[in-house]
Order: sequence, then C-alpha cells, then structure tokens
Amino acid sequence: MPNSPSGLPAAPLLLPDWAEAGLIALEARHPDLARIRPAAGPLPWRRRDPGFTGLLRTICAQMISNQAAGAIWARFSALPGALTPAGLLLLEEDALRGAGLSRPKVAHVRALAAACTSGALDLDAVARLPDAEAIAAIACIPGLGPWSASVHLLFGLQRPDVFPPGDVALAAALASLRGLDVRPSPKALVALAEEWKPWRSLAARLLWHHWRHVTGREAGEG
Repeated sequence: MPNSPSGLPAAPLLLPDWAEAGLIALEARHPDLARIRPAAGPLPWRRRDPGFTGLLRTICAQMISNQAAGAIWARFSALPGALTPAGLLLLEEDALRGAGLSRPKVAHVRALAAACTSGALDLDAVARLPDAEAIAAIACIPGLGPWSASVHLLFGLQRPDVFPPGDVALAAALASLRGLDVRPSPKALVALAEEWKPWRSLAARLLWHHWRHVTGREAGEG
C-alpha cells in the first residue's frame, strides 16, 4: 500500500478561506478531528503543481521515504528537459536511472509524458472534470493508480472532497487518534471517510498532520 505523498514544498502556505471554513465545519461535527490542531499546531497548507510536474513528483515519490523522494526529485528535476513531456521523452534511460528512478518508474514517467504528448491525457481538460472522472482519467496511465490520482486532485487541483484509498499513514493516524488496536483496512478506511463528506480532503490533511505530530516526522508530507 502507498505511503503518504512526498515531494511537497517545505514551507507551509496560508490556508485558503474555503479550507479554513471547511475545517471549522468538519471539526464542529467530529470531536476527534477537532483535537488535532490544538495538539499538533496550525495545519500546514501544502500544494503541488496542478499539471505535468505535479504528477511527475507523485510518481517519483511513490513507496519511498520523504528524504529519498526529495533527493531523487532534486536530481531528476535538474535534468535538461525533464519537466516537459517532450523533453522528458528525449532523455536516455541511463540519465533517468542516474537520477535515482527505478526501471518501473522510468517506464511510468515516460508513459505519462507520452500520454500528455499524444493528447491521450489532457491535463487542462482533466482539471475541469468531476472528481471521479478526473481520477479515472489519471489512473489509467501506467504507474498512476487511484491513490496517485487522488493525491494529485487533493494537492495539485486543491479538490475539497477526495480521500486517497489505501494510504498507510492515514490508516495509522486514524487508529492512533481513535485508540484502535488494529489499523482499518483500505476498504474500511474508505467507508469511514464517508462521514467526513464534503470535506474528505481536509480530513486527510488533518490525519496526516496528526501522524507527523505523533511520530515526530518532518512536515514535508501532505
């Protein structure tokens, strides 16, 4: 199962007005979530680029630690042309592997670049789609499943009601917050998240914030 998203800016941004209003509404309805900010401090507002670069960061960060993801992204993003679809397709595999990408991730970033170049994935059009349709459009690209697509909607497109399925840190955070003996399964976690509509993205941000606080990890995640 995927870990929390990596490669996000280190410096927190101010919460948008809609997010603060949503958090207030969410915390009024759910006392357990309302305990997070008083204990962990202000919620850092993190975001990704809403287009090709943001999806590249998602792929580069999958299944590895924050520190490793940051190092790989620094090397990868420094490659000439890597941050445009056409430029990335011109890079040799050795250059991508030298930046730290595994062979599967090389295939995945190339598949994303090819889809964007051919028009099979129109990210401007995706940004205008409803959540479920946008997730489906992104998730059909090799290496970008429902979790990665949901993360992109949450941090890149700033959608308010998206919950990444199967996220290990979210399950751990909820178990910690509610004193559960066992982390909820991916299916159970998605079902539990229904109670947080229409602010599931904000609930996810709060849970990641709680997990950073209780584990002492750096706040470089979502």
